Amino acid sequence: MSGRVVHFEMPYDDKDRATAFYRGAFGWRVEEMPGFDYSFVTTGPAGSDGAASEPGYIGGGMTPREDPVTGPVITIDTDDVTAALERVVELGGSVVQERTPVGDMGFTGYFRDTEGTVVGLWESAPPA
Repeated sequence: MSGRVVHFEMPYDDKDRATAFYRGAFGWRVEEMPGFDYSFVTTGPAGSDGAASEPGYIGGGMTPREDPVTGPVITIDTDDVTAALERVVELGGSVVQERTPVGDMGFTGYFRDTEGTVVGLWESAPPA
């Protein structure tokens, strides 16, 4: 369903230090994403495909601290990143990053809301 928070991103300055911290403090599982400077983060129960297996559970990622992810970011699901960014602008927000492909998984985009907070968008790729 479009509009739900579906993911989070935590930036780091030192990947090994950040990974060790969150693994040690909270038991997070952190796995490298092949071909990307990005790690998947599992914070709760997940199936063999990595998808949440418990209602309400949200996984995330860790990425180098650089624009647009300079602080923690929540990511909202949408059917159309481009249309969502247009609505954001109409309502007083601004586009930080246009719709961008993420491998063959889908598309992301980032915006700044009316309060200055950077928020991510996610559009899943159509089924093959």
